[in-house]
Amino acid sequence: MSPSLWQLLIVGGIVIVLFGSKRLPGLGKSLGESIKNFKKGISEDEIDVTDSVKKESLDDKA
Repeated sequence: MSPSLWQLLIVGGIVIVLFGSKRLPGLGKSLGESIKNFKKGISEDEIDVTDSVKKESLDDKA
């Protein structure tokens, strides 16, 4: 059951009333940046963490 056009317009109107039209571009920009940083964090390798654990275990053996 998908929302109709009228339901989307009503929800959009409520969002504009609550946040104001001046703050919406800033909220959209910050949301986009957070999604981009989240995707970047997922795609990065975790080699740094495992390397530090290996280094600590080597130091303990010595």
